[in-house]
Amino acid sequence: MSQHNSVVGHKIKSVRESKNLSVEEISERSGLAVEQINSIENDQHLPSLGPLIKIARALGVRLGTFLDDNDELGPVVCRAEERTDSISFSNGTADARKHMEYHSLAKQKAGRHMEPFIIDIQPSEERNFKSSAHEGEEFIYVMDGEVEIDYGKDKYLLKEGDSIFYDSIVEHHVHGAVGKSAKILAVVYIPF
Repeated sequence: MSQHNSVVGHKIKSVRESKNLSVEEISERSGLAVEQINSIENDQHLPSLGPLIKIARALGVRLGTFLDDNDELGPVVCRAEERTDSISFSNGTADARKHMEYHSLAKQKAGRHMEPFIIDIQPSEERNFKSSAHEGEEFIYVMDGEVEIDYGKDKYLLKEGDSIFYDSIVEHHVHGAVGKSAKILAVVYIPF
């Protein structure tokens, strides 16, 4: 697991404090519980993208603010051999199983509204997933393996070469097919 996991909470807290906002104000703006925000800021809880997007909107920043280190105004090239940093998200506590490793493809691009990732999905027998919803759209292309996507009341099974594009305001969860690992290209668009 990358060192980036330990800086997401710190970055959120730094941005919140720089804007002179209390945890209670962020809770009210985001709809998240004060306890959840505190556990995220203290790196006790690694949230899914949904809560991170809600916190970013509550703070008036783009999601990438929590994930990147530099701001490049021009094009950003991400070479395969340079893509070693990753971040994991879960819906549980920090000791919960992390089933996805996110590799950002544009972490240095300033002012972006899309977040492109290569995501490695670990095999799991778990089927009780906690769905999330947030504003925006998502595009997923399966590079390897099989992926299940719970979307509203529907379930989609995607195999290598398949893709899906959906409105992320609908409750959804992306995970590997039962017992299978996968690698996907995911692009998340978040209106700002």
